[in-house]
Amino acid sequence: MGDAAPNPPDFETLYRQIQALPEGVTGEILNPGELRTMGRPGKGHRRAQRMLVEALRGFDATTGGAGWWIEVEAEVRFGPRLLVPDLSGWRVERVTELPDENPLTIVPDWCCEVLSPGSTARIDRLKKLPRYLASGVGHVWLVDPSLRLVEVFAGSDGVPVRVAAGGDTEVLALPPFDGVFDLAPWWLPSTEG
Repeated sequence: MGDAAPNPPDFETLYRQIQALPEGVTGEILNPGELRTMGRPGKGHRRAQRMLVEALRGFDATTGGAGWWIEVEAEVRFGPRLLVPDLSGWRVERVTELPDENPLTIVPDWCCEVLSPGSTARIDRLKKLPRYLASGVGHVWLVDPSLRLVEVFAGSDGVPVRVAAGGDTEVLALPPFDGVFDLAPWWLPSTEG
């Protein structure tokens, strides 16, 4: 007889491993029992993320805005999984005060992933997007700096449905936020790629 398959590590064991990662390395548990790590993103990703934070300042209750708690790279527990969206938000009307816990256990109302070339873009689109929506996140943004494109998804019977999209220098509404967003500042100048 062969050896019995080892039991995969539980959430708490993997989370202790994540806490011990060196600075600049992010850990996630995309599938129960499996730790995934990633390094820091490139310039286009950092620019888009920084500009998104600025564009959302008027909504973020933490910075004097209204209606949302906006977090950058918060660890969020989704059952046996731990995901780290680039940005996430909770409606103040639903979550009157964001708890002082890590990881957060309240499902966000909105998540945003800024795509990086290669495997993270693939994982964000194929693994994280459906997981967010299946867990009750109302809207998910996928922001692709290399394509200069933002897509907004909502769930319909467990299937991601694109409800808005735009790119380059468009000014448009992006659910679930009220108002319009000027996309032009989100991207590096075209000569920088």
